[in-house]
Amino acid sequence: MKKLLKLEHFSELIKDGDKLLVGGFGLSGTPLSLIDEIATSGKKNLTVVSNNLGEKGKGLGKLLVSGNLKKAIGSYFTTNGDAVNAWSKGELEIELVPQGTLAEAIRCGGAGIGGFYTKTAVGTKLAEGKHQMTFDDGDYILEKAIKGDVALIKALKADTLGNLIYDQTGRNFNPVMATAAKLVIAEVDEIVEAGEIKPEEIVTPHLFVDYVVVTKYVKEGGRYVEPATTN
Repeated sequence: MKKLLKLEHFSELIKDGDKLLVGGFGLSGTPLSLIDEIATSGKKNLTVVSNNLGEKGKGLGKLLVSGNLKKAIGSYFTTNGDAVNAWSKGELEIELVPQGTLAEAIRCGGAGIGGFYTKTAVGTKLAEGKHQMTFDDGDYILEKAIKGDVALIKALKADTLGNLIYDQTGRNFNPVMATAAKLVIAEVDEIVEAGEIKPEEIVTPHLFVDYVVVTKYVKEGGRYVEPATTN
């Protein structure tokens, strides 16, 4: 498979200062193996765009204590106390974006649309400094599109061409993020032969996917668990 990438070589594709679009909703649909590699890579000044920052010591929560992050853009950061602590100490910049606005901004980034007007956040601190317009039914603010240098996404399965399908709620921010970055790397549970995924089942076509990495995690009781290491 031409797009298959070894996990240990993945971080070579990330540069200091990159903006990373990272799929997930909590830990659901999160590329856990890719995040683990970043946490030990020594990369600096990264900006992460994600719905939240995982959990304490899990997922993107690992990057809060590893020193890789400069800024986080997303919706729900209070679910991880480490994010609140890092922000309060001045160790992490945070940009809050309402969840629906975040999803639409990323979609616009992938669709070649520069921005959009929305009523969400009008009259709040989140609207400060943003252009405002009045339409027939009231005031709107301009939200700019979001694009990334690299998208890190989690899919259930890839075929040897790189077509992707997702597992239930794992189909959250992942498909839209796959359209909005210069480089797209997908972490998957398994790889099957081309043709084994029916065309109508494909969510992310292979043209959007640059590399595929097989996860090191195993699924137990519906949750991904990091396998124990042996010496």
